[in-house]
Amino acid sequence: MSVLVRIWDVPTRLFHWSLVVLFCAMWFTGTQGGEWLQYHIWAGYGIATLVLFRLIWGLLGSQTSRFTFFIRGPRAIIGYLRGTLPEEQVPGHNPLGALMVLLMLALLATQITLGFFAADVDSYSYDGPLAHLIDSDLAESITGWHKLLFNVLLGAVGLHLSAIAFYALARKRNLVRPMLTGDQRFEREVGKLEFIPTVIAMVTLVVSAGAIYTLVTRL
Repeated sequence: MSVLVRIWDVPTRLFHWSLVVLFCAMWFTGTQGGEWLQYHIWAGYGIATLVLFRLIWGLLGSQTSRFTFFIRGPRAIIGYLRGTLPEEQVPGHNPLGALMVLLMLALLATQITLGFFAADVDSYSYDGPLAHLIDSDLAESITGWHKLLFNVLLGAVGLHLSAIAFYALARKRNLVRPMLTGDQRFEREVGKLEFIPTVIAMVTLVVSAGAIYTLVTRL
């Protein structure tokens, strides 16, 4: 008999869907240009806050959100691919999903950093908040890298969505529902998982927002 297990806490789920919304907003406002770039910058601040929050939450958050819990070595990855590593032993992110999490966080962190130093090469009215710290030619070059990396990000998102579709069609495994409800069904019992109080996540979010605000206003 299958069992329903809580694997995702509220902070992790809110992070995920907030990131989806802000990523779409950043995409739209970035392609519009002009005065939309101001909204693009604000969306970037939001994503920067979320990424910093997730990095901290990956260290002190709930068990399934911690990097030390879901990042596994080559042996676990091979075992998962061969089907010898049961799902109940890797609740939350499976070994392949863990690699995608790391890839997305690395790409987003790099994209944010480039955006902070990017220049509005059309009007120079909406430069990144730290563009004044570097030479204008370098800022323009960084803008090109910022645009190029966004295409890489879109490719990573496409890969992520393809994996979700594969699990749904080939393995009959719905990966979207658990990120909405927090619960996932397993064929066997899963060991007790540790969840951190939501108030800790709220403090972490405030600290992250304060750090980003300080960075973009004090330098």
